[in-house]
Amino acid sequence: MPLMRAIGLMSGTSLDGVDVALVETDGERAVTLGPTAYRAYSGEERQLLRGALADAASLSARNHRPGRLGEAEELVTRAHAEAVEGFLRDESIARDRIAVVGFHGQTVLHRPELELTVQLGDGHALAKRLQIPVVFDFRAADIAEGGQGAPLVPAFHRALARAFELKLPLAVLNLGGVANVTFIGPGDKLVAFDTGPGNALLDDWMQERTGRPFDEDGRAAAAGKPDESLLAWLLVHPHFQAQPPKSLDRNWFSHRMCGHLSTEDGAATLTAFTARAVARALEFAPERPQRWIVAGGGAKNGELMRLLGQQLQAEIATADSIGWSSAFLEAQAFAYLAVRSLQGLPITFPTTTGVPEAMTGGVIARP
Repeated sequence: MPLMRAIGLMSGTSLDGVDVALVETDGERAVTLGPTAYRAYSGEERQLLRGALADAASLSARNHRPGRLGEAEELVTRAHAEAVEGFLRDESIARDRIAVVGFHGQTVLHRPELELTVQLGDGHALAKRLQIPVVFDFRAADIAEGGQGAPLVPAFHRALARAFELKLPLAVLNLGGVANVTFIGPGDKLVAFDTGPGNALLDDWMQERTGRPFDEDGRAAAAGKPDESLLAWLLVHPHFQAQPPKSLDRNWFSHRMCGHLSTEDGAATLTAFTARAVARALEFAPERPQRWIVAGGGAKNGELMRLLGQQLQAEIATADSIGWSSAFLEAQAFAYLAVRSLQGLPITFPTTTGVPEAMTGGVIARP
């Protein structure tokens, strides 16, 4: 397969901004990681997106845009276009040097049990503005065939493990708004699923209690004491007992369940919830990994990383420490998946999303 230069875009459920990443790949084993960039959402933009999340809760059709959803979709498309245009300008890259853009969009609802997943963002409008082919709507085809539509990144995790010649078995943990794990076993066998909440609950808690968008280095959590009875109750939720594949909607849990606690104790409880939910994932690991690679915003939370080491009893390494990118791993993944989609290669598998057989995915929009 020929090498292609692709840009990946990711706006996660933490609602912080747009990640941009350049990857050169053949969509299979060859992966070279290029420069990255970030376009933050303003406070006003985040407020609109939070409102869209609330309005999406009542959706019954994935193409409907009631309430603030229409305005939010225009924002998401515009912000992603600005992010790509700024990246190309800053890196002095001509548009015709980019084969494809992988555009995940902004997830506002994910209910695979209802065959419903909604990612805001107009891929056709983005392709027209950028004058570059865009692959988008990565999840819908998988869900239509009975899959969970998530997680999508395991194929990229496997490609990176091969490219960096990492010892197996290995776990790759992404701590975004929702946390997901990829177990890579001998023979490149994949098992992947959402472990539970990642940063979303803690971010919402800190925003509401302090006006800050996240718990800097986990300091609030480190100063508090977790509510053990609440944690015990949370961890009997059916999601944690269900066999994978399984995925989680951001809104299945709320930070307000800690409303009776102090700011520090609530932060400690929500941070412990994320760490213990990850530890529960070991019940479904084909082989217990001796090494975990952690990416996503949660990799910057020192208290969460400490708790993960305590819970997992294994080596914990950040993606940055091994030459990957903690902050941009998912954006890089969507560049890789866009190339696979162009080439008709599968992006989801029975052991990652539960789809009956390996599937290609993503809608291709051309300028």
